[in-house]
Amino acid sequence: MPYYRRVGEVPAKRHLRVDQGGGKGLLFEELMGAGGFSGESALLYHRHSPSAIVAAEPVGDPRDSALGFDTPLLPRHLRTAKLPRGGDPVLGRIPLLGNDDVVLSWVDADTDSPIYRNAMGDELLYVQAGRGRLETVFGALEVGPGDYVVLPTGTTHRWELDGGNLEVLVLEAAGHIGFPDRYLSRRGQLLEGAPFSERDLRVPRGPLEADGTDVEVVVRNRSGLSRHVHARHPFDVIGWDGCLYPFVMSIFDFEALVGAIHQPPPVHQTFAGPNFVVCSFVPRPFDFHPQAIKVPYHHANVDSDEVIFYSRGDFMSRASSGIGAGSISMHPAGFVHGPQPGSVERAAGQERTEEVAVMMDTFRRVGLSAAARHVADDDYPWTWSGRHR
Repeated sequence: MPYYRRVGEVPAKRHLRVDQGGGKGLLFEELMGAGGFSGESALLYHRHSPSAIVAAEPVGDPRDSALGFDTPLLPRHLRTAKLPRGGDPVLGRIPLLGNDDVVLSWVDADTDSPIYRNAMGDELLYVQAGRGRLETVFGALEVGPGDYVVLPTGTTHRWELDGGNLEVLVLEAAGHIGFPDRYLSRRGQLLEGAPFSERDLRVPRGPLEADGTDVEVVVRNRSGLSRHVHARHPFDVIGWDGCLYPFVMSIFDFEALVGAIHQPPPVHQTFAGPNFVVCSFVPRPFDFHPQAIKVPYHHANVDSDEVIFYSRGDFMSRASSGIGAGSISMHPAGFVHGPQPGSVERAAGQERTEEVAVMMDTFRRVGLSAAARHVADDDYPWTWSGRHR
């Protein structure tokens, strides 16, 4: 995030002693930065040392499940509605697909999360259903259906549910997630031709200034999950400034680009991560050439595996395969895929699509977990031929 923000009480000069007054001692600076000291950063001001822990222990890791490859090569349809419900938005995640660059998980949470810090990479979350409040060391963000949430590496945070369950698609990257370079000016501003603008981003408006002692924080690093007990609450920040912070953007603020004939997936790109991209499909007019094929033509992924989460609306190219809201399709590199039988004809007289979907294209092969295989539709690979097994 290259846009400077200043929230709460921030001293006039960095890296100098600042007395809190009232005999409370000095403020404690925390520099949170990407790329060592060569990328975007934020400087947070704590009332107490953010390093003061009094206990630590290992935590069972839901991501320990193995991700294996299909042999023979197969397209997949995963039905998230058949996955177990419950748990919290962090430890309740069920890994489905992934590789060394990114892990895609699903969670249908029914309880608040612990305070959590992922030191392995950025997280991108898509809220399918429910509402909640994301509390972070930077402040709070309200989230609801259709929201993307971007959490930079190392952001200390917790999820609070706003009554009912919170259904979330989670992408955990092994690096940083940002906007495509082609959308940005040389100094980092979103360009006039980008499909969204800074006005579409929601950021924390004020610090939480929480208090408390012996506060538990679950931390992910290369060794797995640990639980630290902090001497004082990590949300005791009174102010921060910088260009690195969590934000929320609704998928419905993505401005779709349409044309006379079918536009390729890069026009839908929203985010870029290490060896993967994320695209947003939103309600939009169909292609308007009189002879246009209004659904995606058959194509072969030669450099990427294509994963699509179907959020809501009509999925014209998948109408005959049983895919609906909550489905995930995975079309691996080497499989030629395209519209289901009859889709081209059904779309011919339509003027627009109401589909909402999130697509992840990876540039290294993704494996499937045992949970993914358990909820896979065994008939899906044969739906193009109509010869179900």
